[in-house]
Amino acid sequence: MISRTLVLIKPDGVKRALSGEIIRRFERVGLKIIGMKMVWVDREFSKQHYSAHVGKQFYNNLEKYLTMGPVIAMVLEGINAVELARKIVGGTEPNKSAPGTIRGDYAHHTFSYTDKKGKSTMNLIHASGNEEEAKQEIALWFAPEELHDYKRSDDDFVI
Repeated sequence: MISRTLVLIKPDGVKRALSGEIIRRFERVGLKIIGMKMVWVDREFSKQHYSAHVGKQFYNNLEKYLTMGPVIAMVLEGINAVELARKIVGGTEPNKSAPGTIRGDYAHHTFSYTDKKGKSTMNLIHASGNEEEAKQEIALWFAPEELHDYKRSDDDFVI
């Protein structure tokens, strides 16, 4: 099933110059970028994106993290895009992410460490958790006219 998902390269990924490597991983498996932009998220938009977490103990640190620098937002399309993107990204807690995943290869924070430091877990990237969340997040981050339909040269092999 062809589906879409939202992926964000968070400020630490942008500031560490990992954006190209991260984008390459998604393209290499056949996911098509149908929308992309760089955004400096403000506090109000952070509350919209992370609405399920507003009011939780960790939210203020999460908001500081998401708003500390520019974010690259992408809509990816492909076979089971949500599931595939999350597999490539790895688990939310970087130190428990498998080698070969983005978080497993480029991040190492633990929840206990960041809790003790009073900061958010720097985990480089966000990927929609399921199909419904992906639809909501894509609608929040992108207008329909910002999404593009085109044929990749390798579509015959990856779709």
